[in-house]
Amino acid sequence: MDLSAIRQTLVINQQQGTLVEVYNFNDDDMFDVGFVVAIDELFVLLLGLDWDGKINGLTAIRLTSIHQVREQTDYLLTVSTKAKVAQNHGYFDIWHLQEYLRQHTFKQVNILRTLLEESYQQHQAVVLGTDQYKGSDDFQGYLTDLSAINLTLHYYNSHDLSSLWEYEILIAKVDYLRVHGYQAAQTKAIFEEVFHEGSGS
Repeated sequence: MDLSAIRQTLVINQQQGTLVEVYNFNDDDMFDVGFVVAIDELFVLLLGLDWDGKINGLTAIRLTSIHQVREQTDYLLTVSTKAKVAQNHGYFDIWHLQEYLRQHTFKQVNILRTLLEESYQQHQAVVLGTDQYKGSDDFQGYLTDLSAINLTLHYYNSHDLSSLWEYEILIAKVDYLRVHGYQAAQTKAIFEEVFHEGSGS
């Protein structure tokens, strides 16, 4: 799919409120599932769902990194059915992101910049992927500096917990950003319990 077709498909599914599969990794077995919340010139914002049909955070994905968007697949039908079960049993939205999106519409804003600034100012954990690694690795931590050009991320390496690490990244190199979900909550816990760094540090 070219960029025009990708954007058009995302817009249509945003208008219809339907689930999509978004492919932006080199491995087609890896993809994001969610509802399209907003689209700007560079990014699409998804309200992500996991395999169990639960809301699993917000993901901003760079449009030029997406090579395919699929809709009305058997996989999506399965997730959609599981989502109804999750809604019926009260575990669909444990992160209260539906209420969050009622207060934050993301209309006519820079999606990535808005999420980065919120995460930086409120010291919220993030998961960040860059074009260099294309999904083979992402970075989980907290922003310690943010400018118009780049950001600095304080992150942990699950294979080496001897210390925390720092990564300075050009914002133009950010492929995706995940916030307000399971990975962010797990990152917060690891910072607090392993490194004794509280969410307010």
